Amino acid sequence: MMRSLLALALALCALCAHAVPSDAVFAKLAEDDSDSRIEAINALAADGSEQSIKVLDALADGTLYVTAEGALVILTDTEAIDPRTGQSVTYPESSDQIYLNNRLRGVLQGALAASRVKSPDREVRLAAANELRENASEDMLPLIESALATEKDKAVRNALRLAAARIDIASTDSGRRRKAAENLGESADASVKFMLAGLLKKADDGHFVEADEAVRTAAQDSIDRIDRRLAMADVANTLFSGISLGSILLLAALGLAITYGVMGVINMAHGELLMVGAYATYVVQGLFRAYLPDHQDLYVLAAVPVAFFTAAVVGMVMERTVIRWLYGRTLETLLATWGLSLILIQAARVIFGPQNQEVSNPAWMSGGVEVFANVILPWNRIVIIAFAAFVLLLVWLMMQKTRLGMFVRAVTQNRAMAGCVGVPTARIDTLAFGIGAGIAGLGGCALSQVANVGPAMGQGYIVDSFMVVVLGGVGQLAGAVTAGLGLGLMTKFLEGWSGAVVAKILVLVFIIIFIQKRPQGLFAVKGRFVED
Repeated sequence: MMRSLLALALALCALCAHAVPSDAVFAKLAEDDSDSRIEAINALAADGSEQSIKVLDALADGTLYVTAEGALVILTDTEAIDPRTGQSVTYPESSDQIYLNNRLRGVLQGALAASRVKSPDREVRLAAANELRENASEDMLPLIESALATEKDKAVRNALRLAAARIDIASTDSGRRRKAAENLGESADASVKFMLAGLLKKADDGHFVEADEAVRTAAQDSIDRIDRRLAMADVANTLFSGISLGSILLLAALGLAITYGVMGVINMAHGELLMVGAYATYVVQGLFRAYLPDHQDLYVLAAVPVAFFTAAVVGMVMERTVIRWLYGRTLETLLATWGLSLILIQAARVIFGPQNQEVSNPAWMSGGVEVFANVILPWNRIVIIAFAAFVLLLVWLMMQKTRLGMFVRAVTQNRAMAGCVGVPTARIDTLAFGIGAGIAGLGGCALSQVANVGPAMGQGYIVDSFMVVVLGGVGQLAGAVTAGLGLGLMTKFLEGWSGAVVAKILVLVFIIIFIQKRPQGLFAVKGRFVED
């Protein structure tokens, strides 16, 4: 008995899967009347069979025609297909295309979404549910409720629930309207808020648009909940943007914190060392495209050491040939490094051209992750934050756990005493400048994933880098981290309040006042030279 019932159920399922819409539906679609065609489109969407979806797709693609005899036919360049059977038929001598006006196009979009809302593919269902949230009509409500009854995915269920609520909010039943107003409070969409606000408006005669007070109360509660959700999303987005900007500032300033702390050199070419790292990344990307196209997504991993060593070599050449001969002469060093920055910019223009170059994100750094409604964190920013933390860890280990780091700290705290006890200060200067330049190259590699790569890209970061170093304290990693993240967060919150230009001015004013009160920065270096 059970086996017979199971066989009957399977037979019914198979029959439903291959169901064909009735001839009456096709007849209405062939009529030259928008109301009849809308009725047919909704019927096809509600039917949801494979054949119905093909007819709707043909209508959307503009390949559905009406023959002189009034029959529907799908036409391609070489073939005519009967939409009811899917079989090839004789190519008609004359036919008229079914054109879509704006009204039909809107209904068709909702119908196509409704027909795909039970797809086995989760992404297809989610896209269809989101489309229904915007274009669903009351005719599709049974289909939406049917999909809700079987849907397991939370995101798809939320979208379907909102689609049903949008339909119910226009119902003549006040109970359905109140329930819909309550359900719409689960949304974080500003357009839903405006729709609910419409219920609270008054008409010209002084009466509320929504007559039922319970519905208005539910609408006001939902608006308050949406406002709180939108405010939380704004704060979360601003926090993430601030941390992202702070990580980039940290990468840009970390190398400068070492070179400025060890040698006291105001390196105006530090921004151009970022540019060198970015162009090194661009070159590695080109090599992967030319010789390893199957492994193109790995070019960033190969670009990291290339960017570091390229910038380090450029930095050490600068120190050996120019900066070494100007130690202790601050103004001359500043002018010389400014001249070096101009040379590097012109060299980049000659080699790569004046226009910006494209550095694309690999596939694994594209897209983003949705933490909650209206908060999507881009993968490239997340990777840069993690990369900045990784570079910071390496620098800390180098400074605290290696012989080179001990020498660098010794020279930073008291150069004369370090030299007296045998520290090769000249060699430490070169190595420290190379490491600082290499870290700037790593910053350029990271920047290439979020900004254009061009000859002048470093100019925008040199001032910010110095602000981080001066605010954090010369030669202090903890100060660089605190200042970088602090300035990033402060900038983003001020931008949201006053705009980018005023925010920049306010940050500069803050730093000027801060330095006047505490010239040694947040974390002062301890040592005998401080007393001197």
